[in-house]
Amino acid sequence: MEILLHVCCGPCSVYPVSVLKAKGMEPMGFFFNPNIHPFRELERRITALEQVSDALDFPVVWDSSGYGLKGWLHALEGRFGFEERCPVCYRIRLEETARVARQMNIRTISTTLLYSRYQRHEAIVKTGREAARRYGLDFYYEDFRKGWQQGIDASIELRIYRQPYCGCVFSEAERYSKRMDRLFSRLEAINSNISDRAENSGGMK
Repeated sequence: MEILLHVCCGPCSVYPVSVLKAKGMEPMGFFFNPNIHPFRELERRITALEQVSDALDFPVVWDSSGYGLKGWLHALEGRFGFEERCPVCYRIRLEETARVARQMNIRTISTTLLYSRYQRHEAIVKTGREAARRYGLDFYYEDFRKGWQQGIDASIELRIYRQPYCGCVFSEAERYSKRMDRLFSRLEAINSNISDRAENSGGMK
């Protein structure tokens, strides 16, 4: 069975692709992720997926429409919180996957987002099924999270880039929130010391 597999990144694709191939399916990747920022991060992830594609003999169709930052932000319509933005982001990517699958006469779609322990699994399944139904396709579901460690080990063995956050600037900020708090607390302390010294010296003269 041919299946168009939306791929969010190289590391998350290793286990799902291996499983689908082992089941006799013919997965073809589709990389469409306008949520990945900044541009240099997008470059790293594309390179990582190219490495996986070569290593697993896994063909990938690439979105070549350009850097999708502005369109993605516009589609969010100010919904920047985790609970609000993620379902919108899933819809954007899986709708496009379904559209391309229909265009390529591929009857089934799925996504490597189903592999991540950090994504909203039920929302992904719901969105994937809705997108497939709108285009008269089937959505293949499998809980790839069961191979979480296996996928990590395999991606490390391939020596591909493993990203530290989901992709968007908001997820990066959430990933490093404690680190940011420490940084700005340190800067605040520096400012406070400068203010104290100014007061003790009688202020500006």
